[in-house]
Amino acid sequence: MRQLLLRAARAGVPLLLRGGPAHPGKARPSHSEPRGRDGRGQEEEEEMGGWQQLYPGHIPTSSLQKALLAAGSAVMALYDPYRHDMVAVLGETTGCLALPNLRDKMKNHPEGYRILQERPRIRLSTLDMARLQGLPEGSLGREYVRFLEDNKVSPDTRMPPKFVDDEELAYVIQRYREVHDLMHTLLGMPTNMLGEVVVKWFEAIQTGLPMCVLGAAFGPARLSSRKLQVLATELVPWAIRSGLNSSCVLNVYYEQRWEQPVESLRAELGILPPPAVRV
Repeated sequence: MRQLLLRAARAGVPLLLRGGPAHPGKARPSHSEPRGRDGRGQEEEEEMGGWQQLYPGHIPTSSLQKALLAAGSAVMALYDPYRHDMVAVLGETTGCLALPNLRDKMKNHPEGYRILQERPRIRLSTLDMARLQGLPEGSLGREYVRFLEDNKVSPDTRMPPKFVDDEELAYVIQRYREVHDLMHTLLGMPTNMLGEVVVKWFEAIQTGLPMCVLGAAFGPARLSSRKLQVLATELVPWAIRSGLNSSCVLNVYYEQRWEQPVESLRAELGILPPPAVRV
């Protein structure tokens, strides 16, 4: 199981994934590729079990394969919450209900619909870091760059989806991953374990993704008793209220909001002011 998950996370096709069809009606069998006399076309098709990739890097999987990947990645992610590759696999293999719901929310919102149509990406190659650094203090762009610098993180570390058997839903989970650091920025939370748990509580309410629910529920197990008290009495109630009160965070075209003050965007979304506690 460990070897399977490592291969899945590192873009190799797991042995488990060979020989099983993907979800019906999503990934489709490939019959159009011509077969050479040497049989090379057939061998290449067999590598994906006879099923087409729906987007670059896509690995078609059956329901059973998804269940096995979900179980294994959950165990490994709980053992080491900083295994982002396992967290990514868990999110993709358990989001079959939450992702369509998020997609529908985006389609029914003018800004969210534009995002789905234009497919913006948040990566170093698409960001003008010098411009963002030059924005006024308190603006979304300036505070986002400050978050990246203070926590030594990069937007390029977000893994591309592999196991979502729908091209549009694959973008939805990619977008969720790429705005995760903006959730930290808006919520004022660092990337330590306490900050991550708080963000996961907010995201669990917002997205309904089982991965977020598991992170919110089991993440506190690694916290000290003092931090657990702060989490339970101050931070979790605030994160839940903010998640329920806020409009869908995927419906914000952040790339066009860099100049907007963080406080203004919080108020627009309905995110409550963060508690005055040290995280």
